[in-house]
Amino acid sequence: MSTNEILDSLTLLEKDWDIDPLIREFILGKYTNVSDFTLKVKDVIFHIPYLPKEKKYILWKCYWPDCHNCCDRQGRLPLTSEDLIQIGAGLKYQKTSDFISKETLIATHDEPTPSGGLSVMTNINLKRKDDETEADDGTHISCRFLDKEGSCGIHPERPGVCYLYPFSTWSQYDQGRARVHATFQFTGDCPGFYLDESLDSMKEIFDEYSTTIYDYNIKSSRTLKDGFGSLTMT
Repeated sequence: MSTNEILDSLTLLEKDWDIDPLIREFILGKYTNVSDFTLKVKDVIFHIPYLPKEKKYILWKCYWPDCHNCCDRQGRLPLTSEDLIQIGAGLKYQKTSDFISKETLIATHDEPTPSGGLSVMTNINLKRKDDETEADDGTHISCRFLDKEGSCGIHPERPGVCYLYPFSTWSQYDQGRARVHATFQFTGDCPGFYLDESLDSMKEIFDEYSTTIYDYNIKSSRTLKDGFGSLTMT
């Protein structure tokens, strides 16, 4: 996302939520005195922003059901091969091929890599609106499965990627072994980020998400092997 897009998201967010000025500056890339604190929980290495001057971490908590921006301003919903089967069955499709034909679209986008490069991702995505096209990929759309109470209408069969928010995740090979990493997405859409001198308030969240993130990476790798998507490094 560009800085202007993030600024637009923050401006919209601040109509309903109070955002810490320091976190706002950080999200916009204007506060750079930040270090990367790594925390290994089970099989996942979390990368947590740490502000040395303030001696505080940037942490997160979810404000649902008061907030459901992650569903109301969704950018894309890539599906794993397991998602294709489970969501298709939940929507009463007898054939996965029929579900793919009617409820999904294939889209390609560039994804920044941790090393500063780009990867070209091609995914089967769940349509966020009935008439969604590839041109809509990456734009903010309110998910058609978001109900009036702010809940997901297809939970618990919703896409695996939905369970990751607000984390983004990737795998790297270290001495022949895959290491799963995760860090926060700072898109300007979530009011849940806060400053704290300790990681204690997020201990249970890290523990829960470590399992979710690791499982999702395994399923994503399997999806590529099954031919339901592609990844090209540039």
